Order: sequence, then structure tokens, then C-alpha cells
Amino acid sequence: MKKMQRDTVFLEDAEILSHQAFAGDQFIMRLLAPHCAAKAMPGSFVHLTCDPQLPMRRPISIMRCSAKHGWIELLYKRVGKGTGLLAKRTTGEKISLLGPIGNPFSPSPGRNKPLLIGGGVGMPPMVFLADSLRKDPQKQPFVILGSEVPFPFQSIPSQIIIPGLADGVIASMPLLDDWGIGCRLASLQGFPGVFQGYVTELAEQWISSLNMQALSEVEIFACGPHPMLEAVAQLAANHNIPCQVSLEEFMACGVGGCAGCVVEVQTPQGPAMKRVCVDGPVFDAQTVFA
Repeated sequence: MKKMQRDTVFLEDAEILSHQAFAGDQFIMRLLAPHCAAKAMPGSFVHLTCDPQLPMRRPISIMRCSAKHGWIELLYKRVGKGTGLLAKRTTGEKISLLGPIGNPFSPSPGRNKPLLIGGGVGMPPMVFLADSLRKDPQKQPFVILGSEVPFPFQSIPSQIIIPGLADGVIASMPLLDDWGIGCRLASLQGFPGVFQGYVTELAEQWISSLNMQALSEVEIFACGPHPMLEAVAQLAANHNIPCQVSLEEFMACGVGGCAGCVVEVQTPQGPAMKRVCVDGPVFDAQTVFA
């Protein structure tokens, strides 16, 4: 584990405060984990023991947290044995949690029009980052969320106008609208009010509508499946926009000891193998997708 993280990663027996099921085998779990909540930053994740009978932990991104009240919130999808067992856990139970882990997103002071792009279970870090950015009155984030299963929330017609987009693209995440943050949804599934296409196509429409001054204030943050991140990196490169991506990888230890989550990253000294858990999960997009 990196020395810089030794005093900020905690092992806690977190209590399940709430556990909601949504369509598409998606779940939102709120955990009482005060040590983790006090140090979590956008891009952080936790390593959970899904069930006492399953020793291997699972990494899950943090979607929201309250340092004041000591809770963190996670969105996950049931896809295998581990998350299948996690989905059966109930309110009041305790879950062994290791976190927060990983290096966070790093917004630039002079880039006041951040574009946040989240796909599938890559949505949570974008919600967390949006929550953080809204505390800066200079920042005007725009969030694009994509899913090919029903979204894990009931979308609403946004009250926030986003110039450059078609009139019918109005669906938003209620939480982000309540925060006063512009948000639009994208999918190929024909959901009402949702952009019919990929998140990168919607992002391209918005970027192409900006003048040179506005474009110079944009930076991109993204999390989602590998093909989506590769497309986002290409979009950023095409427009010469800085871009940070949070990678999703299978992990064993989650703290840098096993090197089971390494990826090749371009550095000034040449290609290098970096551990997603502690060297990431956030990387400069062009170093990963060069």
C-alpha cells in the first residue's frame, strides 16, 4: 500500500442502514462507516466482504457520503456470486469494509465547466464528484449518465436548460436536479426523454455547441466500461480536452499487495505497469488510452 494511504484506509464493521433494490438487478446500500466517510473523496472505493462465507472481498465505488453523519452510499449490480450474496444482506447487519481506497479525481482550478460521464455502475463516482463540485460556486458541471438497463432512480424532466441539446432530451437524475446540476441521460433502450444513443454522442453534441472560450474551460471525468472509457478518451483527444478516467478492474487484495489489477500506463520514462487499486483507480485518460 502506498505510504500516503496508510493513515487513510480503515477496516470497519459497517452497519447496513438501508438497502434498496431497483430494476435491472441494481441495489443502493447505505452503510454506517464513520472512519471511511470522514476520508472518502470522489473516485474512492471500498473493498467489501459480501458474505462471511465468502473470503474474497469485492470492490465497489462510493456514490455518496456524509462525513457529518458517518455514512457512505454504494450502487452495485448483481452479476455474480459475491454481489448475489451481498444483495441478500439486510438492514442492521454488519459488513466488513476496507476503505476508502484509491486516488481521487483532481479537478483543475481554471476548468470551470467539468463534463462528468458515467456508464452503468460507473455512475456512482460521477454523482460523488458532482456533489463535491457543487460546493465551488465557480464550477458549472454537466453530468451525462448512461445505462442499458432501467436507471436506478425514477428520472424526471429536468428544470435546468442545457444549451446545444435537442429539445426532447430532458430526462435527468432527480438528485442532481435538486442540487442545481445539469444532467442528461443516454441509452439505446428508448426510455422517455432520454437521448437515444451513446453517452459519447451526447457529449459530442454538447462540446460542439461551445465557443472557444467555453471549450477552454472544459475538462472531462469518466467512469464506466472499458469500451466507453476508450471512446471518451478519444473524444477528449479529438477536442484537446483534459480527461481523467476511473478504471474498473477485478481485484483480489485491493491494497496493492497482489498486483492482480495492473494496467499498462504511459509515463515520461516509458510504459509502466500500475496497480488500479492504489495507483488509481483514476488516471489521465491519454496515459491509459494512448
